[in-house]
Amino acid sequence: MNIGYYQSIKLGMRLYIYILLLIYGLNSFSQKVFSVDYFSQADVKVFVVDYESQADLLIYKVSYESQAGKNDGRWFFVGYESQADKTVFFVDYESQADLKVYFVDYQSRAGWKDKSKQHLLY
Repeated sequence: MNIGYYQSIKLGMRLYIYILLLIYGLNSFSQKVFSVDYFSQADVKVFVVDYESQADLLIYKVSYESQAGKNDGRWFFVGYESQADKTVFFVDYESQADLKVYFVDYQSRAGWKDKSKQHLLY
């Protein structure tokens, strides 16, 4: 038996494991959100403000999961609760909210305005 053959298999397995970890790691950085129907189901209660200056977080709604960012304001809305990192409920009154958000038109504008509330989405 050739020892070089076993070393190449071992190296190939390591590479395979590193690739899996990289893929898993990249997927774990997405901010996938599901909008629930009831207040009690939500991880975070969200109020959409009228003006950017009133928001804690500026949100850009991305079209693809791969575009979403971990807790940086780029949200991808998933179709099923089981796919989500966080569940949100959009409240009618600001006083009911844990987090005030404003939806922006450009991805570069997304981000935290009040970083003291970042813990809500971790």
